[in-house]
Amino acid sequence: MNGALKNYNTLTSVRSAIESGTITLTALTEHYLKRIEETRSHNIFLETFAEEALERADEVQQKILAGKGGKLAGMVIALKDNICFAGHKVGAASKILEGFESLYNSTVVDRMLAEDAIFIGRVNCDEFAMGGSNENSAYGPVKNPLNSEYVPGGSSGGSAAAVAADCCLAALGSDTGGSIRQPASFCGTVGFKPTYGRVSRHGLIAFASSFDQIGPIARSVEDAAILMEVIAGKDPMDSTSSSAEVPAYSQLSESEAPLKIGYIEECIDNNSLDEQVRESHLKLLEELRAAGHTVEPVHIEELQYLVPAYYVLTTAEASSNLSRYDGIHYGYRSPQATDIESTYTKSRSEAFGKEVKRRIMLGTFVLSSGYYDAYYAKGQKVRRILKDKTDKLLSKYDLLLSPTTPGTAFKLGANTEDPIKMYLEDIFTVHANLAGIPAVSLPLFTHTESGLPFGAQFMASAFDEAKLLSFSHNLMRMRALEKTQSGNS
Repeated sequence: MNGALKNYNTLTSVRSAIESGTITLTALTEHYLKRIEETRSHNIFLETFAEEALERADEVQQKILAGKGGKLAGMVIALKDNICFAGHKVGAASKILEGFESLYNSTVVDRMLAEDAIFIGRVNCDEFAMGGSNENSAYGPVKNPLNSEYVPGGSSGGSAAAVAADCCLAALGSDTGGSIRQPASFCGTVGFKPTYGRVSRHGLIAFASSFDQIGPIARSVEDAAILMEVIAGKDPMDSTSSSAEVPAYSQLSESEAPLKIGYIEECIDNNSLDEQVRESHLKLLEELRAAGHTVEPVHIEELQYLVPAYYVLTTAEASSNLSRYDGIHYGYRSPQATDIESTYTKSRSEAFGKEVKRRIMLGTFVLSSGYYDAYYAKGQKVRRILKDKTDKLLSKYDLLLSPTTPGTAFKLGANTEDPIKMYLEDIFTVHANLAGIPAVSLPLFTHTESGLPFGAQFMASAFDEAKLLSFSHNLMRMRALEKTQSGNS
């Protein structure tokens, strides 16, 4: 079964190999477990479910061979450490939830298990999903598997690193302001953020409830699409989940009908953009035009206000959401506590990390009497203006394009002492979360100096994931074909 050592990029190729007898699902799962051990120094996984995964692999193998496998039969998946899986630990990479075991499944886990997914373990992330580098975890930073001196991005850095390191076929992450797309860009994977409300948040440990969305990180758009098809849809356990019909995302249209694409000029011409990132995107614009698409500049003059508005609103929601972690109900309780007040203050002071404390304090400040109107209310107005403007643009254009990130992954420790610089890494990704629209980061480029990947970001109208996924699939196919042809010439 040496075929199990092959790096499989799609569920289709895995299923085909199993059905032909080239590999067994058990052997493939063992291969992933071996890769997890080989990359242990990268601190990607907090825990593996080895015995359980191998048992399930054998069961699913039999289902596949009997022609009874579910939509995800053959897919080995990693879970971000803020998504609940009954009977397994979940802690949002925080000391305050150390040792906590989930009593129930998140809705996405239930839906994936019903379609024969195999969960191989839980992966590291920034504490409570607060960060853009995966350096804020209570369990230490994750290293980028493509170059261990660099960050993998965050907060879903463990999810993107696990896929990039061939420790699983796909992973689930959560995206509040770019936490799926930014690490996907840094690790050279596909990262997809659904429309707000498209995927249930039941069983997701909350950071900012009006922004958070669970989504897939995969090696292919094809796999991101099948995962979206399984996890999307109305859930009575989440009142914010949409009842809009879920299309068959996996039936990706290979029609190359020309689209109208608006590229955000303020992003392409931004001073913070790495020069090679700019040049690569300008070339992409020409490629899209050559493929028959209409490509025109559009303007978001409010770009400079997006990051401030995002951090005002999300820290306010975080301040409220994290108030439940108090040393009383569950989780960490300080051994130095002597009364109610000291239990609250010492437990939270000792168990929350520096970045989480910073955001709680910022959020409490912007919600406080005398500052609410000046900050929080104003942030909500900016959000409404941006949403209206974005919806207007998307009534004229099929897709909006920008870089995913201003540059490639940065070195570990490079931005840890400058939170503002770290926050500005989100300058292009927060747009989709503020507007509540779907967005994808596609691994289209490699930086010639560092050798590190970086992505292009495409956004679509709310609940228009099918168009976004089909376009992305065709663009990746076109790129792969060009690469093959240039390699043969």
